[in-house]
Amino acid sequence: MELSSAPAQPEAEQRVRHFRQILLWPLQLMPLADDAPFTEPYELLLAGGPDNPWRELLDEFSGDAQAFQERHYSEFVTFLPYVQRFLYGESGGEAGDRRAGESPIRVFRRYDIAFARMSFKDSEQPLDFTVVHLDLYFFYDIDVVILALEIAADDLDLARVQDTLYRFGRAYPPYWDDDGSGGHCLRRSEWIAADGRVLAVSDYEERQKYLAFVSRFRAPCIAAHWEFLLRPLVFHHSDEAGAVRYRQIEYHRMPLLAYLALDDPASLSRGDFARLVFVAGPGRKGSLPYSDQHLAGFEARYCHDRYWHPQAAEPGTRLLSCGHAFVMVGSARDAYFTGSENGLLGQFRHQFFLLALIPHFHKAALLMLSDRLVSELNRLQIGNAESVKRFKRAIRQILEIFLRFTHRYWFTEISDQAQARAIFTMTRDHLGSEQLYRELREEIQDMSQYLDSDSLRRQANTVVRLTVVTTAGLVATITTGFLGINLIDAAASSLLEKIIFFTAVAIPSALLTGFAVVKSKALSDFLEALSDERLTQRQKLASLLAVWGKKGRRTLR
Repeated sequence: MELSSAPAQPEAEQRVRHFRQILLWPLQLMPLADDAPFTEPYELLLAGGPDNPWRELLDEFSGDAQAFQERHYSEFVTFLPYVQRFLYGESGGEAGDRRAGESPIRVFRRYDIAFARMSFKDSEQPLDFTVVHLDLYFFYDIDVVILALEIAADDLDLARVQDTLYRFGRAYPPYWDDDGSGGHCLRRSEWIAADGRVLAVSDYEERQKYLAFVSRFRAPCIAAHWEFLLRPLVFHHSDEAGAVRYRQIEYHRMPLLAYLALDDPASLSRGDFARLVFVAGPGRKGSLPYSDQHLAGFEARYCHDRYWHPQAAEPGTRLLSCGHAFVMVGSARDAYFTGSENGLLGQFRHQFFLLALIPHFHKAALLMLSDRLVSELNRLQIGNAESVKRFKRAIRQILEIFLRFTHRYWFTEISDQAQARAIFTMTRDHLGSEQLYRELREEIQDMSQYLDSDSLRRQANTVVRLTVVTTAGLVATITTGFLGINLIDAAASSLLEKIIFFTAVAIPSALLTGFAVVKSKALSDFLEALSDERLTQRQKLASLLAVWGKKGRRTLR
């Protein structure tokens, strides 16, 4: 259920002294064409070029050891060893050597966008948010890419923060308001360069464009400013040429992380916390975004209150997660909460970011594989032998990818630290990744078992036919062997006579072999009946006559 309309201002203003939002946008990459000049999608960005603003980001482990900071160390030791190898790889010996034991994650960053300018529907004055990071995460052997966008601002009204969370991360509008603007979206979004130039502008208001796109491609259209961020990657459902193409894989609302530092976080009501974690937008002070029945058990299901003491002078930190969103709320007067290096702000941007990235990557990868499976099933034409062969190859390839995903990427535990473990478990439970994994594994196993049984059936049929042909060939072998005992002495005959004798034996033998192949199923039934001692001679004779009768022809079909 979406809340709509312009935000209702609360009675008493609550200020957010520092605000951070990180959007995570998982997208599915389409398989590369056979004639593509590279084998991995990220190699397009490695090639560079004037139209490519992305540059590979080397992790802290690949640079100068003197630049390796304590927060990097704290981030690293948060995770279990097998997760560390996934995130950071293993040492290749020499500093900066990425060839041996490198991480399967490749990260690219663009630096040309300095601000995200947002125009809200209840205000004529736009608001600029600083773009802290803008990254693309690629994963080896998995056709998924995740856009990570981090923005920041200071001294905002709580209602404005709630409205930002609610409206900013929208890939396309679900409908249009009476004034023609996109429903649930910002009135206008712009990407601004450091020198003030406008690099891209949203087009939520162009209703006919979105309607025509869905009518033509049967897929939603991505807003212009989001398309701009991903170039040179190209939207799959478009006429634009591009080697690496992507498509939407989840809901149009992008998953997010939010950090709020307030003067008095304990003053937030239950409804305020619910609106934040459910990204429900602002509302009247003291009101709830949903019914009491829907919010029953809210604290137990969505809040991690290990360090939250609302009655104390220093209330501490409250963490909330609904899967789609993770929210961290604390006091702006607490130096540990606002610390960007060893404090919780630094942990939010690094450890907690990874705690959200991993489960969202898991879900996106599983949805991608499920989509591939459905796509191959839709393309299958049972009566077309070539289509069946292509289907078998595709299913086996999906099975191989799923096995590699399971052993390389799938984790059910990623940390022994209580808080990190709890947040990861809460997030993946709300996302339903475990259930999705089980369903996909069963579907792939069922399909693999079907292919194996079909192969065994074909092999059994082949063995039956070979057995019958061998039996018929035994007759021809005995016959030619009989001829070979000089019953007919043709050694002194002319070449023509030898050819005639050879032809007289070869043609009937070939006809007999061909007849055995054509009637192999019926002859197999006859041989089985002939060996069955329970059948009478009449029944065995009937089985022989069925080889030439209609019953035999029906059996072959």
